[in-house]
Amino acid sequence: MSGTKDKAKGLANEAVGNIKQGVGKVTDNDKLRAEGKAQEVKGEAQQAVGKVKDAVKKP
Repeated sequence: MSGTKDKAKGLANEAVGNIKQGVGKVTDNDKLRAEGKAQEVKGEAQQAVGKVKDAVKKP
């Protein structure tokens, strides 16, 4: 997977994670909040991988 795709997937995971956290907070659902936080962290990691891949490709 290219760096750009990793960064895009990471951004999407972060966004969905933030939404889950918000819904979990409003509905007082701790499980959903935890899932959202985990997905947000996963997204941040994916973005970092994408940035590393891009950095390695550049001369």
